[in-house]
Amino acid sequence: MSDVRHVLVLPDRDAAEEVVEALAERFGTREEPQVVRDALAGEDDAEDAQWLVVLRDEEGRFDASELDAFAGEWEGWREEP
Repeated sequence: MSDVRHVLVLPDRDAAEEVVEALAERFGTREEPQVVRDALAGEDDAEDAQWLVVLRDEEGRFDASELDAFAGEWEGWREEP
């Protein structure tokens, strides 16, 4: 078993929360992903933040290209590890 994680980068908190709900519906995730606020370097404004959804995938169930397309539905993307 490996410690594989996928990080989806979203433009705002609402998008991140929608992604968490949609992950369970579309991909059948068993555990809730972690949502993290990531302030952009040098920015103090809360509006200048990205939101990360961290999805653990020890079993290798998720296809990277499918997650890329999925995050794109919310104007986001999947970060390469």
